[in-house]
Amino acid sequence: MECSDIMRKYSRYLLVLFNLIFFGVVIISVGISAKAYFNDFDKFLDDKYIYVSDLLIIIGAVIFVIAFFGCCGAVKENSCMTTTFSTLLIIIFILEVVAAVSGILLKHKTEEFLEQTLSTTMKQYYQNNTEIETVWDKVQREFQCCGIFNSTDWTKVNKTEGIPLSCCPMLPGATNEFTCNTTNAYKEGCLEKFGDYIRAHATTVEGVGIGLAIIQLLGIILACYLAKAIRSDYETV
Repeated sequence: MECSDIMRKYSRYLLVLFNLIFFGVVIISVGISAKAYFNDFDKFLDDKYIYVSDLLIIIGAVIFVIAFFGCCGAVKENSCMTTTFSTLLIIIFILEVVAAVSGILLKHKTEEFLEQTLSTTMKQYYQNNTEIETVWDKVQREFQCCGIFNSTDWTKVNKTEGIPLSCCPMLPGATNEFTCNTTNAYKEGCLEKFGDYIRAHATTVEGVGIGLAIIQLLGIILACYLAKAIRSDYETV
């Protein structure tokens, strides 16, 4: 068996498994994970964060669909279906690049929009807005932070109510009469600690987009090689 025949035989199986199992599963998993992370704090985030994670999920789902063309084209050695598969892979490659670029842009704009969002929602905390109150308490407890820059931000917003209990670590044996103030509150602001969390996940989206786009080039090369080999057989016959 010639070297070209061996390459052709294994390239078609590698092509299908490569895109169907690896890319489909990995991209959908990352997209769902990112969406779950961002959804927990959606009141503080720009919708673009949710859209980028949705884009990854869509890319993964589309890969499962177009893998049908790859399977049929590779098994039946159909030039038309293999060429269609190659074209669709190029489109997927472009979408992955878009996801990566979006991750980069979001990461660099995180502090700017987050400061504005935190400032706006902080004013709504004492206005019977249960959703805003819940998210603020969740952020402060989970990231052990208080206010935007520090605990004094709360006293500027509402001097009579004091600062939320979520700003302070609950000591063992503490009762409902526990008072949270600027003395025993968390020292770091949420802009920095929560911002680091958001940037980290934006970096994940960015890395996945760039990494998979680079690897996807191998899939495109394999698909183009297989389509060319099949066409060459037809022309020879």
